Amino acid sequence: MSSVGPLVTTDWLAAHLAQPDIRVADASWYLPQTGRNARAEYEAAHIPGAVFFDIDALSDPNTTLPHMLPDPVAFSSAIRKLGIGDSDFVVFYDGAGIYSAARGLWMMRAMGHRKAAVLDGGLPKWTREGRAAETATDRRPGIGTRHFTAQPDLEIARDFEMMRDNLQSRSEQVVDARSPTRFRGEEVEPRPGVRPGHIPGSINMYYADVLTPEGTMRSPGELRRLFAEAGVDLDRPTVTSCGSGVTAALVSLALEIAGAKDVALYDGSWAEWGARPDAPIATGP
Repeated sequence: MSSVGPLVTTDWLAAHLAQPDIRVADASWYLPQTGRNARAEYEAAHIPGAVFFDIDALSDPNTTLPHMLPDPVAFSSAIRKLGIGDSDFVVFYDGAGIYSAARGLWMMRAMGHRKAAVLDGGLPKWTREGRAAETATDRRPGIGTRHFTAQPDLEIARDFEMMRDNLQSRSEQVVDARSPTRFRGEEVEPRPGVRPGHIPGSINMYYADVLTPEGTMRSPGELRRLFAEAGVDLDRPTVTSCGSGVTAALVSLALEIAGAKDVALYDGSWAEWGARPDAPIATGP
């Protein structure tokens, strides 16, 4: 699977679904205000053989920040129990089209597992095409525990201190995936104690803009145009950020598809930066 890119089509997955080294993971996650229950939706209908990749349950329980990367040992144990092994190629999808599946992909990569991709269009596209689905009650027996060992890739993750240092060095451009109104500081932040605004010097690229109305990724050419219009230089090192590290992963995926080679993600994102009194904040465009 070394030739497979970070995005696979529904046709590709349907053709490879029966292979023993292909594992499918439903990484659906939704903001509370959507009223959607990701696990309940998974139990009601999922791609045959898919496991539920619970982003919150697989994240660090020892921080108040949302879904931060966990301890590698704990992550390895949880992934083994999902029946995902070191040799498996993992296809992540979600129930929105492309949304939180990109976070699942980034988490696996941050834990050193590069054999993974996102399903373009996710479950909605799979369902629209009339492809098979199964429920929690008719799901086939799992394959049991597999051997998985996390080998963290610290090159693709950034923390608060690194982001603060970057304010001086400007060695990496920062791309914020939140909506323009949140970026400009015109909205009250959804998390208590988090100030509105953005990291000084960052560039706004709203995550929804990298997707088509059907919930699939825009073409590489369209993405290159969008990033160029926003002022993002694909040849420069880039760090993505958002509210809590979910849509930042989606924009990271779009950057990769557009041709960017050096992309990292600020795991704490605005949930951390906006709550820190020692973090400078900018507002406006």
